[in-house]
Formats: sequence, C-alpha cells, structure tokens
Amino acid sequence: MTMKKGMELLKDLFDISGKVALITGATGGFGHAASLALAMAGVKVMATGRDEKKLKPLIQEIEKEGGVAAYCAGSPIAHEDVKRVVKDTVDKFGGIDILITAAGVNKPGPIVDQPLEEWDMIMDANVKGTWLFCKEVGKVMIERGKGGKVILLGSARGELGMANYTGYSPSKGAVHLLAKSLGCEWGPHGINVNAIAPTVFRTALTQWMFDDQAFYKNFLKRIPIGRLGEPEDFIGTVIYLSSKASDFLTGAVVCVDGGYTAG
Repeated sequence: MTMKKGMELLKDLFDISGKVALITGATGGFGHAASLALAMAGVKVMATGRDEKKLKPLIQEIEKEGGVAAYCAGSPIAHEDVKRVVKDTVDKFGGIDILITAAGVNKPGPIVDQPLEEWDMIMDANVKGTWLFCKEVGKVMIERGKGGKVILLGSARGELGMANYTGYSPSKGAVHLLAKSLGCEWGPHGINVNAIAPTVFRTALTQWMFDDQAFYKNFLKRIPIGRLGEPEDFIGTVIYLSSKASDFLTGAVVCVDGGYTAG
C-alpha cells in the first residue's frame, strides 16, 4: 500500500460527511459539543431538547460556521414527542444515520431523604428517554437497511458507585447495559450501539466543581491524567463512534474519563 492510498484509507475511515445525526439533549454540555463537532465534520444535524429558546442559538451557531442543522423541540420522555422528532428528522433530511442520546439529569442526595418523585424523574430522563429514542430510531435504521451508529451517553458513575448517587448511578448503569443489549440485538442489522462514559466535564452545570479549588484538587486525586474534562476531550470519541473506523465495535462502554475508572 502506498502512502497516498494509506492516507485515503484513513480519511475514508473517519469521513462522516453527508450523514444525518439526531442528537437529544442538544442544549446540554455534551449535546452541544457533539452537535457542533458533527456539523463541522459535514454531518446534517437535527438537534432536539425541551427548550426551543435554547435550540435556536445552537442552530444559528452551526449555520454561522457553514454547517447544516435544524431543530425540533420535544420532551424525550413523551413517546408522541419522540415519534414526532424522529419523523421530522426523516422528513427533513431523508433518514437517520447517527443517534446520540445526550439528554439526562442528576439529583444527588441520601436515599433515605430523596423523594420518590426525584428518583422517578432521574430514571425517566436517563433511561426511559434513551430507550424511547432507541426504539423509534431503530425502526428507521432497520427499515432503511443501511446500518447506523447509536451512541448513548452513560457515565463513569454507571461503572462505579458513589454515595448519594443511588438514582443517577443505577440509571447510567442501565444505559450501559442498554448499549450492550442493543449491540447484540442490532448487530445483524449493521447498527453499532456503544456508550460513552465520561467523568466530570466542564459544562454550565459543573462549572462550580472547577471553581471550588478544594473540591477540584481532591477530585483530581482519582484522575491519573491530572485534570477534569473539556468539551474537546469528548468529541474525538464521538467522531470515532460515528464513523466506519468503529464498524467492528459494538456493545462497548468507552470510558472517556482520564483514567478515573481504571483504578
């Protein structure tokens, strides 16, 4: 193989231009980063979330950079909303090649004090919403017969327990097992399903962890790389799991966590 052919092969492996991606939780830290990254890679992005006022600026940001994007607001735990978002994506862009489920919430607290309503909310947002989008997008991908890439947002907390996280950790553990189960179920259809399990990344919700130096320094003791995550640390894995380069990877939980779960 010549150097030129080798470079062409590598470029083809990671080329996702022209694909269509549906991204849930698009206005959150991970969803926002994934939306921008895929759009800059030439992917047509359909962004969804509950808040239309937050979705509009994201689309404008992508279009300003020359990307192609649209939005469709809806609740990730309302089945009719999910079906509408999926249909609108297909109507707008002709299909769905990539699904990224980045919608989710966390409400930490001692189990003896936490209201049942909070636990229900966490499980609905993190598990039910993910399951519903997989269900409806799966129908589209299987019917088209062209395979697809599904990326579920898990968490390092889905691999390791933590006090006061008895809602969040089990919910993300469920997401990880959903990726494994669907990897088995959809393998024959050429659909790869994997989960990304990050540790703390800088977002609007976690900025206090970066600002609180005592917390920050203590947390870093568990991270071999010696820092918390930034959005750019996340997008390389998203591109990889969206591309041909990951065609033989399915049912995996990829821990993008600076080594947090390694020891």
